[in-house]
Amino acid sequence: MTQTGGDQTDKVFENVRGVRDTLSARRVFGDPYEMDGCTVIPVAKVMGGAGGGGGEGNKEGESGTGFGTGFGLQAQPVGVYQVRNGEVVWKPAIDVTRLAKGGQMLAAIVTVCATLIILARRPR
Repeated sequence: MTQTGGDQTDKVFENVRGVRDTLSARRVFGDPYEMDGCTVIPVAKVMGGAGGGGGEGNKEGESGTGFGTGFGLQAQPVGVYQVRNGEVVWKPAIDVTRLAKGGQMLAAIVTVCATLIILARRPR
């Protein structure tokens, strides 16, 4: 059984609508919870995208059809809002991996600069 182009397009738009619903503020701001008189609201950085496809058949051989949709989603915690006694305080999450990569880049730059200084001062 083959699908018409309209049926395929409807499926693509249905999947894209699903992605839109997935990429909501509810994904960014988690459910608040209370702990020791303090309300904590987790916050994440959420990114995503969607795409779709379609296809047609060869009228002579009736062999060609096609369809495809897909989406990707990435979420990364960035911190929490802490609400206590009517005061709101932002507490950022520490990304240890990012700090380590930054340290490695800094070490590489220092090594290259030190090597260039040593080579420049070397007698010829």
